[in-house]
Amino acid sequence: MNYERTLYPEIEPFDGGMLDVGEGHSLYWERVGTKGGKPAVMLHGGPGGGISTDHRRQWDPELYDVLLFDQRGCGQSLPFAEIEHNDTWRIVADMEALREMCGFETWQVFGGSWGSTLALAYAQTHPERVSELVLRGVFLARQKEKAWLYQYGASEIMAEQWDAFTGLIPEAERGDLVKAYHARLTSDDEATRLAAAREWSLWEATVATLLPDPDLLDAFADPSKAVPFARICARFFLDDFYLDEGQLLKDAGKLKGIPGIIVQGRHDICTPPVSAWDLKKAWPEVDLRIVHDAGHSATEPGIIDGLVRATDQFAGKSA
Repeated sequence: MNYERTLYPEIEPFDGGMLDVGEGHSLYWERVGTKGGKPAVMLHGGPGGGISTDHRRQWDPELYDVLLFDQRGCGQSLPFAEIEHNDTWRIVADMEALREMCGFETWQVFGGSWGSTLALAYAQTHPERVSELVLRGVFLARQKEKAWLYQYGASEIMAEQWDAFTGLIPEAERGDLVKAYHARLTSDDEATRLAAAREWSLWEATVATLLPDPDLLDAFADPSKAVPFARICARFFLDDFYLDEGQLLKDAGKLKGIPGIIVQGRHDICTPPVSAWDLKKAWPEVDLRIVHDAGHSATEPGIIDGLVRATDQFAGKSA
């Protein structure tokens, strides 16, 4: 398929800095676009990922004023790869602190993968602060979704990569891979931590794209990305994302009246479309847009097209 929408041109922030949010954590943040434009916030994936220069390019810079930030322990936020005092609800509170810092009354909340989980948690906690939701690769943090990634499901599709991922762990410990990896990612031995971070991150990168992406795999193998990604991600999985089972679906009624668009790859191996569909059934007003030739990654042409169309639409631009 030919997709018309691409990312907007590269752009530099017009403002940025660090915000002390307490408990020893300081968040890196930046703003792009036009000060005083339509407010938006970008929530990166992971947990444990970080923002990139391409993340800035999903909104028309003449129309939007977009805040991007590295979540606790991620990217340029400090302390690096910190897992203490780092959970879903602390990040939701961080978002409120950032919104108040910017002086926004409401903002568009934009998030993919774990970013969609966080977006939903924030919107259900502060619905009056959300002008719209733009979600990609919906992850509701239910047990079946966690099991799909780390017990049985994706393993049947990415079979050889699954063997590489599980191969680091002795067979006796493979009944709970998240626990086994978490133990290694928090080991006192640096070599053990780095080896576990690399394999965890490569597994996540493998399931992220419809077709193999060597550049993405190389990026995820880099310790500067792999260490925070794996450590924080494993801790969140181990602690069930600090959510009750099915909480985001049970509380979907709190989203009533918030305009929303979901862009979902049909062949998403990381966060299969069933979660987006279940959310659509619980939140009928949302516009679910399936991209039939895409997987999970925000870098795939059909996903880019869908996300840019969504932000354009909410800024009043024609389709």
